[in-house]
Amino acid sequence: MRAAVLNSGEILVREDVPEPVPGPGQVLVQVKACGICGSDLHFAKHGADMLALDRTMQGVPRMGGEELDLSRDVYMGHEFAGEVLEAGPGTTAPPAGTLVTAFPVLPRPDGSGIDAIVYSNRIKAGYGERIVLSVPLLQEVPNGLPAHHAALTEPMAVGLHAVNRSGVEAGQKAVVLGCGPVGLAVIGALKVRGVESIVAADFSPARRALAAGLGATDVVDPREETAWARAGTGAPVVVFEAIGVPGILDDILRCAPAQSRVVVVGVCMNADTVNPYFAISKELNLQFVLGYTPEEFAASLRSIAEGEIDVAPLVTARVGLDRVPWAFEALGDPEEHCKIVVEP
Repeated sequence: MRAAVLNSGEILVREDVPEPVPGPGQVLVQVKACGICGSDLHFAKHGADMLALDRTMQGVPRMGGEELDLSRDVYMGHEFAGEVLEAGPGTTAPPAGTLVTAFPVLPRPDGSGIDAIVYSNRIKAGYGERIVLSVPLLQEVPNGLPAHHAALTEPMAVGLHAVNRSGVEAGQKAVVLGCGPVGLAVIGALKVRGVESIVAADFSPARRALAAGLGATDVVDPREETAWARAGTGAPVVVFEAIGVPGILDDILRCAPAQSRVVVVGVCMNADTVNPYFAISKELNLQFVLGYTPEEFAASLRSIAEGEIDVAPLVTARVGLDRVPWAFEALGDPEEHCKIVVEP
């Protein structure tokens, strides 16, 4: 089959990728749509650095125990939706033609572990024509939702998880710094939660417009006004950092109102420095979040399908496999694109 892969830092399109074969408890799916995630862009540029950091990190197991070889083809694409083709041996699954998405992990049929459908030299992912998924983790796409919208379930779940972990309540003020796909997902989840004051800040006019469309009550150009001026300096706020560059976190600690909660959802790939004095003096809460639960994944799909979150404006291009290398480059311009969906 055909698939776009990462090899030695370059996105390539392969014509002869081995076909995935479903085992017991699995299903073969024809990929209809797969969003390009910001983490994929990061990995394409900083994969070696990420792997080096992973090797030094303690306290968590490595998913699947796999050591990636970046000089070989790496399969990527975890924001997917597709149609069921066939079930593995002895497996009951939704009928062929059913549009599904799934929590992007793959338990091994022999029970020896779990593989993430994210970056792998072995596990086929969403930038290919077909993919194997776990039947218990499937979510049938309801309400006639098109595949290129259902594929945004995964990034929307990231925002929902950040909002759930923050503990923000409807009567509190929220500040979202950065209106890329992650920040926009946070804004959508805040709106669904009933938060009435959402201040969003981004340099890009296009992304500020998307933020307003998803539910931000105030949008700010940081070159002209700070988010703090809109949010006020009195009562505590819940701040979502969705930028992920050095210096932002320290600036938040310096500026946020006393007793605020700071939720870091943007991934910073560089070492950073903060002044603890700011946080201690104001008794700030600092929290880091990642990913989502299967329940949050399902809830995000419902929110999209029921129209609580309108993801249509986020999709700024839909491309075939041949244009995936172009799409990785094009996503570097925030004025031109927000979310590009691959349709293999």
